[in-house]
Amino acid sequence: MFGYITPDKPDLKICEFEVFRGYYCGVCKTIAKKAGHRGRIVLSYDCAFLALLIDSLDKAPVSGKHRRCLVHPLNKRYIVDSNFAVEYASDINILLAYYNLKDKWQDEKRLIGPAGMAVLKKGYRRVKRKYPDLVNAVEEELNNLKELEKRNCDSIDEACEPFARLMQSIFLYASDCENIGKVLGWVGYNLGKWIYLLDAYDDIEDNVKSRSYNPLTVQFGYDDGEGVESFRERIREKTEFVLVYSLSELEKAFSLLDIKKNKSILENIIYRGLLIKTRNVLQMGADCHEKSL
Repeated sequence: MFGYITPDKPDLKICEFEVFRGYYCGVCKTIAKKAGHRGRIVLSYDCAFLALLIDSLDKAPVSGKHRRCLVHPLNKRYIVDSNFAVEYASDINILLAYYNLKDKWQDEKRLIGPAGMAVLKKGYRRVKRKYPDLVNAVEEELNNLKELEKRNCDSIDEACEPFARLMQSIFLYASDCENIGKVLGWVGYNLGKWIYLLDAYDDIEDNVKSRSYNPLTVQFGYDDGEGVESFRERIREKTEFVLVYSLSELEKAFSLLDIKKNKSILENIIYRGLLIKTRNVLQMGADCHEKSL
């Protein structure tokens, strides 16, 4: 995962922020149980958001306790108890992290790939047995994405599609109700499109240096003589239009969900956090990826 889904922390009440961090810590603790303590390194804010959203559709109150952990042994932190949403989000975190590490090894021959895959192997196999249909759908979309990259796809809409559909499957699969599942799926689809395109813009400089595929440099014709900053400035407005449109579609879908708890936290993330993250990345603001909460 990419770590772009974070709240607008200054706009949250202290208790609200503690609850959001509680889901983050809950997913972290569950990953440790399934993939070992070393597996915590793949923890993503994106999956904390997934746990928060899925659990907020359940009317049962948030359940958790203040505990110590290996990462924060001195001070107790509020940790949301394991439930379906937390378990599911941790499984998705392990699954996507495994494929990301596999991709790093296959495409870039980075040693972190096989090392990380070895750490997650047990957890990945468990997830594959637990959700065979979902895993097949995810793998199919990742293969589709690789094919588009191989043929140097020059359409950002087409390039975003596999990851958007991948996220759609993940969010849809989290609900056993068809109507809710469709709405969740549309949330996931637009979130996936937003993540993929935002990451592409964020990675322009690295991709230019490594001569690796980036849908933005292909569609808008990057030239070495132009320079990265000049290119970013030239495509910023067009990229922003697609990103903001995806967020508007996400917001419409979110408004159709019957949120039973944590509504103010979710609204903070969806209406403020994602937009602020968009502007930060487009403006190349300081530290677009928060290291810790």
